[in-house]
Amino acid sequence: MVRVAAVSMLLALAGCSAGGGGDSTSREASAPNAGLAQGGTDRNPLEDPQSTFAVDVDTASYGYARRVIQDGNLPDPTMVRPEEFVNAFDQDYPEPRGDGFAVFADGSRPPAAHRTDGDVRLMRVGLQTRSETAARRPDASLTFVVDVSGSMAEPGRLDLVRDALHTLVDELRPTDAVAIVAFSSEARVLRDMTRVSEKADLHAAIDRLRPDASTNLAAGLNVGYRVARDGFREGTSNRVIVLSDGLANTGSTDADTILRQVREEAAKEIALLGVGVGSDYGDALMERLADGGDGFAVYVSEPSQARDVFVNKLPATLEVRALDAKVQVTFDSRTVRDYRLIGYENRAVADEDFRNDAVDGGEVGPGHSVTALYAVRLAGDVDLGAPVAAVRVRWLDPATRNPAEAAHTVTVSDVDRGFEAAAPRFTVDYVAAYLAESLRGGEDAIPLADLRRIADRAADRTEDPAVRELADLVDRADELR
Repeated sequence: MVRVAAVSMLLALAGCSAGGGGDSTSREASAPNAGLAQGGTDRNPLEDPQSTFAVDVDTASYGYARRVIQDGNLPDPTMVRPEEFVNAFDQDYPEPRGDGFAVFADGSRPPAAHRTDGDVRLMRVGLQTRSETAARRPDASLTFVVDVSGSMAEPGRLDLVRDALHTLVDELRPTDAVAIVAFSSEARVLRDMTRVSEKADLHAAIDRLRPDASTNLAAGLNVGYRVARDGFREGTSNRVIVLSDGLANTGSTDADTILRQVREEAAKEIALLGVGVGSDYGDALMERLADGGDGFAVYVSEPSQARDVFVNKLPATLEVRALDAKVQVTFDSRTVRDYRLIGYENRAVADEDFRNDAVDGGEVGPGHSVTALYAVRLAGDVDLGAPVAAVRVRWLDPATRNPAEAAHTVTVSDVDRGFEAAAPRFTVDYVAAYLAESLRGGEDAIPLADLRRIADRAADRTEDPAVRELADLVDRADELR
């Protein structure tokens, strides 16, 4: 399987370090039993000891939910994916020296307000790739496929896209290249692949983006990939970037039909990035297209967010560290009564396909973290040195396509620290994951008022404006329920 890897954005779902829990938040609360089950399914390691999933790199679910909550509404529960909420926040794992992944694992007891049944722990599995300076990245050949249908006339859609594209062109290298395709009822080429040294011509093409008619996304991608193929440059990062509200209503609107083309072109070393905009957003279609095209999906609602994606994240991560990455966590039935992976439902991989390199995984760029959070119920009185799980990650080398693996063992002591003593980024991950769990329905594992207090403390400890915004979202969601 020959493909270029897509940019990876962040995946994460909780963490802390080893030690015994002794503070007031290290004990299970006396609140009503919520068990482990929330959005996912409890697994008994005697019957199903392995949890296997493909690395996911999307963050669109969080971006869209943030927009909806800030507008005074709650998001559709079917559009809430916990792993993408946590993907949106930075981690601080140590980096490996070479390509591939460093593997990290830790955990804690739940906070006091977290409703549990039995001796529950939160376990974080973290992966980290080596970062790269923007100056050392390969040149890029980027084909932007821009939705100019009538719905894009809404403020915060096409105007936001034009602003971000103008900013990107000014920030790219003269040796990078950009093509621009617009689509509404039909698709048309506004600019074939053009070196950024000719930026005046690119700016003029961006200014010609104006809303008109309906949304023929299939036509846009068809022309976009043709332009990308015609402008393909060996040794550069070649990709198609579709900017749309995802509300396809003309031509082929079936995701599977469009996906067949996307997968074929991705195999020709042209990866896909989906950037969603608009208060009405076709989340399911954009996510499936990005996953099928070896890429990722993000959602932006403000110019600053769009500029961050285009100017900072995209150029800095065009190189690749690992292809088709998969994670497999094997739980020890002597120590663990049951477990649940939070999120990743649509990235599940059959356990027997972990080493089947024909089965698609996720692609990860430089300096990115990949994390999974598990709720784990221990089997009675277990020794601190007892093994909880063995973590293994497998990926293909980006240069040779040869497989490689890394592993890490998690013990009870690794997940036994009290929540108050957990690392700041662990608490951020916990808040993001359980906000998502609350938004997608079911019985709350933790009341949102208590989650807000944890979020406020995490914001103070990290001094991260994005975490402060997360705390405000928790508070707003609590008011809207």
